[in-house]
Amino acid sequence: DVERQRPNVFWMEQLGASVIPVSDGTATLKDAINAAMRDWAESMESTHYVLGTTCGPHPFPEMVAWFQSIIGQESRHQMIEKNGKKPDIIYACVGGGSNASGMFIPFLEDNSVELVGVEAGGFGLDSGHHAARFSSGKVGVAQGYKTYFFQNNEGQMLNTHSIAAGLDYVGVSPILSHLHDQKRVRFTAAKDDAVVSATKLLIRTEGIIPALECGHAFAGVIEEAENIPDGSQVLINLSGRGDKDIFNIAEAIGDEKWMEFLR
Repeated sequence: DVERQRPNVFWMEQLGASVIPVSDGTATLKDAINAAMRDWAESMESTHYVLGTTCGPHPFPEMVAWFQSIIGQESRHQMIEKNGKKPDIIYACVGGGSNASGMFIPFLEDNSVELVGVEAGGFGLDSGHHAARFSSGKVGVAQGYKTYFFQNNEGQMLNTHSIAAGLDYVGVSPILSHLHDQKRVRFTAAKDDAVVSATKLLIRTEGIIPALECGHAFAGVIEEAENIPDGSQVLINLSGRGDKDIFNIAEAIGDEKWMEFLR
């Protein structure tokens, strides 16, 4: 993930942070959390543990969801102000679950608003190379909380895959798990190639360069567009910029100039 997110890491370092890469396991968020917890357990008197997504033990899921809910509150206000009504459907990508929770929570009491979370379909749900916890995951307890994890029958965590580094986490927010079980949020998955296609379409038609994570939400809308009634108000949470993904996108679409540069 540090390699895929090198632009973000660079800016963190310029702001004065010391970024320590984790090479254990698949070197993704799961392994970084394990390493951070081990470090924290040995240095609680002088350090704080902070998690940026709605996972982990209490109070982190609730804290992060509350902070992130600002985007949902603003979206709710702006949709009503500009369109005179609340959205009919909301789409958001789902990795750990922070941006989706933040968008969905202010609309939970609005039963007329359909909430759709789009997970990482990777190479396809039948391939075993994806991160769709609600499609193939099982309930378990790890890293201090209970949720759906991508795990085998013995409870051992499986490897995940996504073109987007922010969506390849092995677990998912317990808040979203609860909303899934209550059938308040519907979950689907978008494959890597569909995400790349949606990202290119958004760039060319709107001039917006989305993060690959958010490209999943857009891909989810495209896949379901023919079944969305005409005149529906659709809100898509494109919460990240794609500047950090330029090399991943170039590689994914097979850009000849980029491939020549790599050689």
